[in-house]
Amino acid sequence: MVTPTPLMDLVTGFWSFKTFAAAVELDLFSKLAGGRTLTVADAERELGLPERPADLLFTACASLGLLERAGEGYRNSPLAEEFLVRGRPYYFGGQVSYCDQRTYLPWHRVGEALRADKPLTWDPASQESMFTTADPELLGTFWEAMHSTSIFTARALGEAVDLGACRRLLDVGGGSGAYPIELCGRFPALTATVLDLPHVCELAAGKIAAAGLTDRITTAPGDFLRDTALPGGHDVLLLSMILHDWDAATNRKLLVKAYAALPAGGLVIISELLLDADRTGPAPAALMGMNMLVETEGGRNYSDAEYAEWLAGAGFADIRTVRFDAPGANGVVLGRKP
Repeated sequence: MVTPTPLMDLVTGFWSFKTFAAAVELDLFSKLAGGRTLTVADAERELGLPERPADLLFTACASLGLLERAGEGYRNSPLAEEFLVRGRPYYFGGQVSYCDQRTYLPWHRVGEALRADKPLTWDPASQESMFTTADPELLGTFWEAMHSTSIFTARALGEAVDLGACRRLLDVGGGSGAYPIELCGRFPALTATVLDLPHVCELAAGKIAAAGLTDRITTAPGDFLRDTALPGGHDVLLLSMILHDWDAATNRKLLVKAYAALPAGGLVIISELLLDADRTGPAPAALMGMNMLVETEGGRNYSDAEYAEWLAGAGFADIRTVRFDAPGANGVVLGRKP
C-alpha cells in the first residue's frame, strides 16, 4: 500500500540536519572522542545543557546513527568517531557548519531563486563571484567546508584511479589543497600545484605546510577563468567540484584550456557528483544542482555523458567514467590528450 510516510520524511528532513548541526556546534563528538561516554546527567557540566534538552539531543543523535548507547550514557558511533572529532584527518564538521551558517536560511527562499534564476547567498550586482567577499570569517568557513568535503573525496579518487605513473598534477581551482595533500600522500612520486585566487592560495599554503608537504606541493596564484592559459608543465590536470559552478559554455572553454596546457598523453580528471544521463537522479547530484541555483549564477550538475561530449569536443580521447562513493563526488570522468 502506498502511504504518505516518505513525504513526511521529506517534510521533516530539516529536523535531522538542524539536530546534527546543533551537536556539531556544541562540539559534542569531539568531547566524546576516544570512546568516552557521557550521560544525560553529565551534560549540564560538559555542555551547559539542562536535563530535558540533553536527553532529547542525545536520543535524536542516537536515532541518526551519530551516537550509540553505552550503559547509562552515550558514546560516538564509528561514523562520528571517524569524521566528527575535531582534528581528525577527515573531519567533516566544516561542511556542517558552513551549511548551517551560510546556506540554510537562503534555502528557505528557494522558490524565489526558482522564479528569478538568481543566487541567494551573494549579490551579483555588488560581487564578482561567490568566491570573493570582504568577510574573512565567511571565507574561512567556506574553505573549511570545501576542505571537509574534498579530503575524503580525494581519498576515494586515489583508491579508484591509479595515479602512480603521473608525476605532476595541476589542481585547477584547488582551494585549500585537499586533493593534492591526499593524493601526494598516497602516490610518493607525485608532486602538485594548486591554482587559485591569491587569497585562497594563502589558505592552501597553510594547509600544505601543516601536512608537511611544502617540498612537493606549491601554489600558483591566478584566475582560471580570466587567465588566457593554464600553467604548463603538468601531466595530469584535475577539475574537482569546479565545473558544477559554471554554465556549459564556460566549462567548454575551460576544457579547451585544459587540453592546451597538457602534453601529449596527459590526463584530465573531472571529479563531480554526476547526474544520470536520463536526469532522474541520483539524489545527491540532483540536489547539489538545486544548491547551485541558490549559490551560483549559472551552475548546475551535469551527467558524465555531457562531460564526455565536452571532453571530446576539446580534443580528448580514451574518455571513460570511474564511479566511487564520496561526499563531494560519486565518480570521475577521465580523458587523455592524444
